[in-house]
Amino acid sequence: MSPPDLSSDPRSARGADTAALAKGGRTNFFGFFLRLLARIPFLVIAGQLYGAEALGRFAYATMVVEMMAVVATLGLRRGIAAELAKESRPPAHVIGDALLLAVVLASVGASIMIAIPEIVFPASKISGLDRLFPLSALFFVGSEVTLAALAYRHNVQATVNARAIIEPWTITIFAALLAFIPAWKPDALIIAYAVSMFAAFVASVIPCIRMYGLPRHWRPQPAQLFLMMKENWPLAGADTVDWAMRRVDIIILGQFATPTVLGIYYVAQQFASLPQKLKVTFDPILAPVIAHGVKEKNYGNIAQQLRQVGFWIISAQLGIALCLGFVGEVSMEVVGEGFGAGAGVLFLLLAAEVFYVTAAISESALVYMARHRNLIASLIALGAQIVMTLGFIQLFDVVFPDVAENRPVQGIGAALALALAALLASILKVVLLHHLIPERVSGLRWVYLPVTAVTAAAGFASMHFLPAFWQIAVGLPLLIAIYGGLMWTFGFKGADRLLFSRLSQAKESET
Repeated sequence: MSPPDLSSDPRSARGADTAALAKGGRTNFFGFFLRLLARIPFLVIAGQLYGAEALGRFAYATMVVEMMAVVATLGLRRGIAAELAKESRPPAHVIGDALLLAVVLASVGASIMIAIPEIVFPASKISGLDRLFPLSALFFVGSEVTLAALAYRHNVQATVNARAIIEPWTITIFAALLAFIPAWKPDALIIAYAVSMFAAFVASVIPCIRMYGLPRHWRPQPAQLFLMMKENWPLAGADTVDWAMRRVDIIILGQFATPTVLGIYYVAQQFASLPQKLKVTFDPILAPVIAHGVKEKNYGNIAQQLRQVGFWIISAQLGIALCLGFVGEVSMEVVGEGFGAGAGVLFLLLAAEVFYVTAAISESALVYMARHRNLIASLIALGAQIVMTLGFIQLFDVVFPDVAENRPVQGIGAALALALAALLASILKVVLLHHLIPERVSGLRWVYLPVTAVTAAAGFASMHFLPAFWQIAVGLPLLIAIYGGLMWTFGFKGADRLLFSRLSQAKESET
């Protein structure tokens, strides 16, 4: 007889972990849809009122500043769970040290960018407000640290509020209002972004103080800060590489493509990055489970939770990729005229998100079990992506020399490089993790093949037989119903359904 599946049994530690992950997942899925509802109006407003060229300038500036901010957090988005788990000092003191370290480093990076603004705006006029834009990184790192600390105690509602409601709706509202002030319009998008970062920071600090209190009698400890920096640099490297794999394409494109092409690519990236937020919001919930599992050497439980979360995320991202990919051109045209040219880019970026899930889930354990080897694997994948991006951009310029300059052929090359690099990263990291945990850790299942085939067939039919409006009004809901119905019937069994129902209502049968 096979051992019983305890993943849905509330009496077992494994069942408790799965229940916590499912509870956090339900909140995060709700937050994902809120973020989706807010991000689409922003893209439409930016596309209609500002245009692809302004979006391209905005995209490049935010990518550079965020890259610096990610480095400044020193991997604390995941590393703070390990610091708090030590319980050697008051939690508020640990959070204070982490905030101080992140803010100091972000201030150094911002100072360099303020002194040399061409780093952020390499090919456009620089105003006084542009020069101060890098200071928004201080709010970014502050919210990253405080939200990670809240999630350590399974408070993901704060992340939903800050990242899925306050941040996206703030940038949307301010982008709309500032568009009608002529003197402010040239800088309106970056102003709106900075205000949204500040609003998200306030929304994350307040619940953090309520949960942990103020760091009373706290004194900064330089030696402790240095030790935290030393211990977390592999995490910082992994976080930076993970972020860079999703942004280096924008940075490279900024050197070769027109701002209009960059703007079209950015819109496609924003559509494609929405499902990626599902994985990011699972991180704080998964991190404590893995941290405790590593401490107790309970590798079986770690493997079980990695498989479970991997299955949930792959199922969601595959469904989004299939449904959104087949209506990509029509959906992007809603943003503005000409944006539909990026449908091919969108399809490849959505595929990249699906390919990268296994790497991201494996990394959740590798950052605790093999930090340095995980960083090496990440660097190999990033290096391959950079080489392929440069090569594909040049190749596509040669193969399609007569394509209009605003057609994103270079973007297709960059997106293809990202998809292949994501696949390489998943292969490297799942093999590495398998050497450490002699159990299956991937969330891949055979059910994906027939479900993908049926949904894709329906998607092709929708594209060829339905007019543009009806592809969204009828075709998209139909694809969602087909994919969701098939996955629920044939894919989600037992503990899988905990994501959509309370533990007491979960079906434990394998029917």
